[in-house]
Amino acid sequence: MQRRDFLSSALALAAASTLPAARADVVSGGQPWEPGKASVPPLAAPRQGGLAFFTQAELDMAGALADRLIPADDLSIGGKEAGCAVFIDRQLAGDYGKGATLYRLGRFVKGTPEQGTQSPFTPAERWRKGLAAIDAYCGRAYSKPFVQLDASQQDDLLHAMENGTLDLGREVETKELFEQILANVREGFFADPLYGGNKNMASWKMIGFPGARYDFRDLIGKKGQKLQIIPTSLVDNTL
Repeated sequence: MQRRDFLSSALALAAASTLPAARADVVSGGQPWEPGKASVPPLAAPRQGGLAFFTQAELDMAGALADRLIPADDLSIGGKEAGCAVFIDRQLAGDYGKGATLYRLGRFVKGTPEQGTQSPFTPAERWRKGLAAIDAYCGRAYSKPFVQLDASQQDDLLHAMENGTLDLGREVETKELFEQILANVREGFFADPLYGGNKNMASWKMIGFPGARYDFRDLIGKKGQKLQIIPTSLVDNTL
């Protein structure tokens, strides 16, 4: 460093030392806000019943799909009981379902898997068309709807969808439909209960996720100890 530069930097440091020190408040013993008063997305607010997008038959079918993708076991409840179908119903009624952030002006040409979905349909349209196509196939193959199939039949159908070997008609890309259903069920299982799924924070309790906590300063010093943290949601009363 040249002498002139060194002197300039020294003067700058001297000037900075004469500025008044900023005062920081230390918060301890709780959260610095009143629970339940935060602004939430309009479709995410807790609600008692009612459907935002699905028909009742579609909701039942989405719940059956969720239960096969995330079946109940000794560790946690299944996808249906966790409210995954309710979560998906609300998401499809909002910007996600409408494809608000997707480019949809065409021309649509089937690309490689790395290029993602190339489709004129929104997520909501893909769900609606997909559920109808699955039920139509079940009617032809089993003479009953998907929700009335036994678990092994439902699993066989889902495996065929995952492998892309099930023909659901010209408008439905079977493998892409499966991937969207799987992704949305996972989101519903692990999202904050504010959005309708993850009932009673079941998935968070299963994996030990602490949830939407303000900070962890009270726990920093407890190294190597089993903390037994109770998860916290963005809302007080989960669905």
